[in-house]
Amino acid sequence: MANKFARLLRSNLTDAERTLWSRLRDLKRSGLHFRRQVPFDKYVADFCCHSAKLIVELDGDQHGADAAVAYDAERTTYLNSRGYRVLRFANGEVLRELDRVVDSIVQAAASPHPKNAAHFSTSPPGGG
Repeated sequence: MANKFARLLRSNLTDAERTLWSRLRDLKRSGLHFRRQVPFDKYVADFCCHSAKLIVELDGDQHGADAAVAYDAERTTYLNSRGYRVLRFANGEVLRELDRVVDSIVQAAASPHPKNAAHFSTSPPGGG
């Protein structure tokens, strides 16, 4: 089920996902191989670098709602339990500050990550 949903998501990227994906693909030259829309049991991560145990999630406006915040926390806890660090960025943040977002991702991939930690950007959901 998650695999079919992931395929659907890959063919319907948001503008922010498309923009970030174009830059994440370039990181392959420096040894960071990201995949997009990666299934993890019942969840699908936006971007994942298995070798760095790093997941990057992009959040639209809907992620500010209470139910979405609780769901995102549940997802993060699950992904952390699988040994992955989760970085979250607002869509607008990606579209306006792409270089800073990519730098943050590269830094996170290069540093050992604390267990059960997630990074939430300081921008409001949707990039406010």
